[in-house]
Amino acid sequence: MLTNTSTLPLLACFVSLWGALGIVLLRTRPNLRESITLIAGVVKFALMCSMIPWVIQGNVYEFVLVELLPGIPILFRVDSFGLLFGLVASFLWILTSIYGIGYMRGLKEHSQTRFFTFFAVSMTATVGVAFAGNLLTLYLFYELLSMATYPLVTHHGDKEARSGGRTYLTYLLTTSIGFVLPAMAYCYLKSDGDILFTQGANFAGALGGGEITVLLLLFVFGFAKAGVMPFHSWLPNAMVAPTPVSALLHAVAVVKVGVFCIVRVFTGVFSVDLLETLGNPEFVTYIAGFTIVVSSLIALTQDNLKRRLAFSTIGQLSYIILGVSFLSANGVTGSGLHIATHAFGKITLFFCAGAIYVASGKKYISQMVGLGRRMPFTMTAFLIGSLSIIGLPPFFGAWSKWYLILGAFDTQNYVIVGILILSTLLNIAYLIPISVNALFRKPSEEQEKAFEEQGIGEAPLACVIPLCLTATLCFVLFCFPDVAYRLAHWIAG
Repeated sequence: MLTNTSTLPLLACFVSLWGALGIVLLRTRPNLRESITLIAGVVKFALMCSMIPWVIQGNVYEFVLVELLPGIPILFRVDSFGLLFGLVASFLWILTSIYGIGYMRGLKEHSQTRFFTFFAVSMTATVGVAFAGNLLTLYLFYELLSMATYPLVTHHGDKEARSGGRTYLTYLLTTSIGFVLPAMAYCYLKSDGDILFTQGANFAGALGGGEITVLLLLFVFGFAKAGVMPFHSWLPNAMVAPTPVSALLHAVAVVKVGVFCIVRVFTGVFSVDLLETLGNPEFVTYIAGFTIVVSSLIALTQDNLKRRLAFSTIGQLSYIILGVSFLSANGVTGSGLHIATHAFGKITLFFCAGAIYVASGKKYISQMVGLGRRMPFTMTAFLIGSLSIIGLPPFFGAWSKWYLILGAFDTQNYVIVGILILSTLLNIAYLIPISVNALFRKPSEEQEKAFEEQGIGEAPLACVIPLCLTATLCFVLFCFPDVAYRLAHWIAG
């Protein structure tokens, strides 16, 4: 493994922060303001792509921003796992920005400058987590993301938004301060002041099995952005936010940061070898399995489309935690891939939910029977995104589901194999009827009359084009998964 000390990681992280400054300065000129948003997104993704040739060979980038204390720097380190997450987040930020422009203008939303500014700051924090080279850097950007997304969650400013925002911050800050901070301090003490991600090498026999078990519990529950039960309620409550924010929360940034941090703890702070030797984290496997099944059952009961998708996300995130807890190459590869596959599938579903609301004002699934006749592109994209989330070929999600099942067989834990099969059936039950009823069922005469009176058709092109593109990529990336697979497989290595 070779190390490149280029400033590329720093530039890739902070270009969106500079974009946020430009958005504020051009607040009175909406077209230029939104051009800055898109330019910053394209530059960020281009910088990510420029790092692929070096990292995909198993090498890393490292850059020390500042050393706060002796041996404790703010360190950027780009390896395969961080780059995979960074590529997904930065690419989808471009599409979410285009979609956000159409959505916010279509609904004539207020405070659009504030919205796009904090969107850009959130992407800085997301990539900061992805490129963190030690626990301190990871923690600082994790907390920055919580603060930057709070104004987005409370964007509408009404009672419901303020309540959702309070729940959001209460869960995320109390868990990170109460659980992650003590765990991080303990790791620092036990590693003689070295908190780099060096796959358990820092501990050199300093930790026992009981200590590792407690630390894992603190990290798994402390990174509450991962939505592990019982610290999950913030996520459905945050659905009061505008749909582009929901897409940011569920596909591009917040929840993925939570599971990314947990995978980083397993593979970087400790290591598969250390965990196998001193404490098999089977309890994490069952916590994740419980979350998957229960959240899927709750999703079945939700008529509000965004809430159903929110509970779906809670379960899908635990697939990632489940895979890494197997401590096998297939399981870890499946976890890395699922960060990417779920992102493309779920952002498609949220884009569709927002397009439906913009075009028709409808939020409830029971109101969408026959809607696909008037919004065929949107509801077809919803069907494709659903099939990818379920894990059926020929869509991208099939690859991560395949490796997760192989990882479950590696453990010879057939209860978990059963949970994966059951959860897949539940995915089908709560997702497929939505698009099938919209596309193939005829609406009642009353509904048809209401559709006609409202003049319902497809949402603005700025909403429809991104969801069609992400749905198409769910198929294209199934056919060409090489880069995503190689980066995910390096994590397992």
